[in-house]
Amino acid sequence: QVQLVESGGGLVQAGGSLRLSCAASGIISRINAMGWYRQAPGKQRELVAFITSGGDTNYADSVKGRFTLARDNAKNTVYLQMNSLRPEDTAAYYCNAAALIGGSRISYWGQGTQVTVSS
Repeated sequence: QVQLVESGGGLVQAGGSLRLSCAASGIISRINAMGWYRQAPGKQRELVAFITSGGDTNYADSVKGRFTLARDNAKNTVYLQMNSLRPEDTAAYYCNAAALIGGSRISYWGQGTQVTVSS
């Protein structure tokens, strides 16, 4: 099992910045990738960014150049630095860990943290 604990959401004005953190515990060695998804009211959950165990990152087009995903292997934590925030970034943000356990791909989720960007 993998447990994910998120922190760092909040209310910010447009143009501001926030940093989200996601700390993983449990079977860390089985995690292939970690990242963030978000879900706005009435919309489907969408990928924001992820980082693989090899360090490769991938970003949604809507956040490229504004968001940066980084990881601290010593702390088993990934950070999502969000700059130049826009009202359309308002959503619940969920940390995700993709793991390979017993030959099966398993996806783990955090509890979610709210990001609200005011105009």
